[in-house]
Amino acid sequence: MNGRRERRTFGSLDAAKEEARIAALNIQRGMSSDNDLRPQDRESLRVAQTMLAPLGLPLVAVVEEYLQCRRKLGEVPLLTAVDDYTARSRSFEPGVIVPRVVEELLQLKHHDRINAHYLKLLEGNLRQFGRSFPGEISKVTGAMIDAWLRRGGHSMVTRNNWLKRVKELFGFAKRRGYLPRQEPTAAESLKRGKQADTDVGIFTPEQMERLMQAAPHDLIAVLAIGGFAGLRGAEIARLSWSAVDLGRKIIELRAGQAKTASRRIVPIADNLATWLAKIDRNGPVVPDAGVFLKARKLAKSLGLAWPHNALRHSYISYRIAVVQSAAQVALEAGNSPTIIFKHYRELVTKDEAEKWFGILPENPR
Repeated sequence: MNGRRERRTFGSLDAAKEEARIAALNIQRGMSSDNDLRPQDRESLRVAQTMLAPLGLPLVAVVEEYLQCRRKLGEVPLLTAVDDYTARSRSFEPGVIVPRVVEELLQLKHHDRINAHYLKLLEGNLRQFGRSFPGEISKVTGAMIDAWLRRGGHSMVTRNNWLKRVKELFGFAKRRGYLPRQEPTAAESLKRGKQADTDVGIFTPEQMERLMQAAPHDLIAVLAIGGFAGLRGAEIARLSWSAVDLGRKIIELRAGQAKTASRRIVPIADNLATWLAKIDRNGPVVPDAGVFLKARKLAKSLGLAWPHNALRHSYISYRIAVVQSAAQVALEAGNSPTIIFKHYRELVTKDEAEKWFGILPENPR
């Protein structure tokens, strides 16, 4: 009784056998006082085991997992959490790896024939990102991206450029259905870093004249167009002589050639026209990309430092001193008036600008 073993005696063998028969029946029916389960408990156990049989899961394991879920969810019902997860998982294709997304995006960009220079930068950055994160794109977190951007101690400008391209990758993945459409991507949570103002380094008229007079024939175009028209190095590298019209005194940059991907007309100053008249103008302006390195070596041989973007910065600084209009120079240089006004205004005098645009070949023809 009460869970304790009890020794009973009977007056006859038949009475003992009858008691034993009744006890056996009670055990079979789940009605014995020595049985731990009540009839309804036994029935619940049987039903639960029947329900779990197709899954091959033991009841104890299922109960343990359920309890873990409830502890993590708190007051949120387990079925609600499951419904939410199911809705999210069905909104995108799981398991898509980063390198696959990179190659699909690059293939699309090739097909759309975007600016070749930008495409090259995009390929380099995103393939490097794909090598760093070869797994599923849905498992790349904002913290992981931020750590990748900060590697190597690169400048804030470089990091912001990388972030822009990574955001493009994640936006593409979202549109393709590789990330949840109704949620921000991991890259979207990251903000551009604040870029510190930097001093603009330029050549003086005397330094530029030394460069031009010492330049061999194959460097004249790069130095003259960079210094007297302000084209970016990448724009010069994509430029064909057919876009240089000495008669109308303009250089026409098509949308695919300009960094801003929009058509731009750049005026040809009188001294630039004189320098270009000395050159055989056929085919590409820069047949060999090595001329840019050669130009820097020339400056070094003359004892001249070559600040970052020195030719372009010099042109903008001297040009704004001549025309006195940030809006006009911004239009010619493919930049914003705000940047022109902030970084280039009043760096040089008008007299210095006149000297700059007065640099001519020693024996012009």
